[in-house]
Amino acid sequence: MSDTTSTDIRTQVVAAAHQMYADGLVVGTAGNVSGRQADGNICLTPSSTPYDDVSLDNLAIVDLAGTPVEGGNPSSEKAMHLSCYQKFGEVGGVVHCHPVHGSMFAVAGKTIPAVIEEVIVYIGGDVPISNYATTGSDELAAEVVRHLGDRSAVLMANHGMICVGKSPADALHTAQVIEHTAKIVYGAMMLGNVTPLPEQVVETFSGYYGMIRQSWAK
Repeated sequence: MSDTTSTDIRTQVVAAAHQMYADGLVVGTAGNVSGRQADGNICLTPSSTPYDDVSLDNLAIVDLAGTPVEGGNPSSEKAMHLSCYQKFGEVGGVVHCHPVHGSMFAVAGKTIPAVIEEVIVYIGGDVPISNYATTGSDELAAEVVRHLGDRSAVLMANHGMICVGKSPADALHTAQVIEHTAKIVYGAMMLGNVTPLPEQVVETFSGYYGMIRQSWAK
């Protein structure tokens, strides 16, 4: 990870939260955003707070074990965010959202296929789907990270999706790419055919993802 200051990360968390809402990736107070600060603590959006009200003044700061450090009450999905940071030292940002088309695949129990090159570059391949676990539970946290070793995102069955990245902004970009792709794939399914990429292209672009993922730690 870069040595970005804690203030920069807090600003990114607020900006990503506002943009996620503006993009229609969440409604109401659903979803959440977090970032890893330079001091190792985790900055999360506050619980049950309208996105217009999310600001630098009400973010919740916890340590990697989840112990409160400062600020308000963290999101009820705190365990899921912390598991991503605990398991993957290179992860600097996490976005959990409920985009309409991505969530359609999550409810249908279907992966989102990597039929567009950028999905392989930024996500690592098909977007997998986890087994169902209750919102906010340790079981969901464990189930989510099981899929993120070689992917930047996973769909949560009957729920939504979670994305990781080098920063909160990077994780949000992943969410945007997946929702854009989900719309395209859904449309192609309605037209009757989803054509896979050539195997050699998949192999080549998977290598690009590996290099990008390694760069997060720098």
